[in-house]
Amino acid sequence: MAAKRQLCIGFSLSTTWMKGPGWRHPDSEVEKMASIDFYIELAKRAEKAKLDFLFRADYLYVNPQMIGNAASYGSPDPTLMFAAIARETERIGLVTTVSTSFNPPYVVARQLQSLHWLSRGRVGWNIVTSIEGAENFGDSPMPSPEERYAKAREFTEVVLKLWDSFPHEAVRVDRESGVFIDMNQVKAIDHSGKFFSVRGPLTLPGLQAGSIPLFQAGASDTGRNFASSLADAIFAAIPDLESGVELRKDLRRRAQEQGRSGDDLRVLPGLHFFLGDTREEAYELYKAAHAHMSFERRNAALIHVMGLDLSGFAGEARVTADMLPDPDLPVRSRTHAELLRQYIAKHEPTVEEVLSRPEVLGSAHWVSIGTAEDVLADIMQHVEAGAIDGFIALPGGSEASMQLFFDELMPRLVEQGLFRSEYTGTTLKEHLGITRQ
Repeated sequence: MAAKRQLCIGFSLSTTWMKGPGWRHPDSEVEKMASIDFYIELAKRAEKAKLDFLFRADYLYVNPQMIGNAASYGSPDPTLMFAAIARETERIGLVTTVSTSFNPPYVVARQLQSLHWLSRGRVGWNIVTSIEGAENFGDSPMPSPEERYAKAREFTEVVLKLWDSFPHEAVRVDRESGVFIDMNQVKAIDHSGKFFSVRGPLTLPGLQAGSIPLFQAGASDTGRNFASSLADAIFAAIPDLESGVELRKDLRRRAQEQGRSGDDLRVLPGLHFFLGDTREEAYELYKAAHAHMSFERRNAALIHVMGLDLSGFAGEARVTADMLPDPDLPVRSRTHAELLRQYIAKHEPTVEEVLSRPEVLGSAHWVSIGTAEDVLADIMQHVEAGAIDGFIALPGGSEASMQLFFDELMPRLVEQGLFRSEYTGTTLKEHLGITRQ
């Protein structure tokens, strides 16, 4: 790229640095996770670094990989967590995750607008369709991805209508005339669609700060169409540079086809970094974080991801395209399955290489290992290649790795002109450079 541009950077409030057996060490302080004060402390640290936003994923089912031997309580309600954090922070954005498959749009519109008020304009909505959890909301199985996205589109349409149904301008507070609310501006939405019937209006007005930024993570063909049509930011799955360049280019093209500017989208992958004072130390952190993943566990994860079973193959054996299962087989995530299919078809990797991929070990996040200088170089390479507009920080390996992110990597990004040294706005829209109302 000809010129450097400043990145959008968020910080995940999930304890990714305790992945693996590290939490068992006597000095891990894993007990801190039981208190909201722990997350408030992390939020303040991220705000001190002038990061754009905090992010928290959500799961509406018990994932065996997230509880048991892992340092995780599963998934507390992120919107409630952010309500507490909003009172203890001033500038940093708060991006909460809410599913469109298992919630009423009126309740979601009201909760998000309420949090927007509490935080004075710092809320973002991560729109997810959920890939599991239907058994907790009735007897019906999970709908197809196409139906989930059709419902998500209508759900989002209803929420946006509700936010517009009670505009900030309706609040008059005119002592002389006695008019507190101009009811002529408060309108019912009278929505009637395939999935929802909602009369409206919402029970509280919008903010002068403007609308709530929309985030989305879909990377399948259906997901890309949905995200490119309305999202301000995309939580991308890019396990390597090549997939990042392709995804960002494709999303920008789709946005333009739908009447938007490609610059309206910000592609923000998760950056799972393992930072050490030396490269050797960083690689030891990475190795230790995945030491619990035996061949059997990795192969089981691969079967779960894409239906491919490599048991019985030697680690150095090649995995070729003709070994790939039927692409129409039901899988947990089409996005991760397709990323792996493309990687195998193009590179014919060994069994060991396939079982070491981020899609198998984690969630297809971009992984970077080394010193602060090494990870900085990796970030700059992604920027110059046109693969990213920023990232979500996912510290790996240890709390020390996280501390190096704040103390060494962030100052280097500022020095390179890739990130600001001070906040220039007070709302999430301002942090992200969103100009729409």
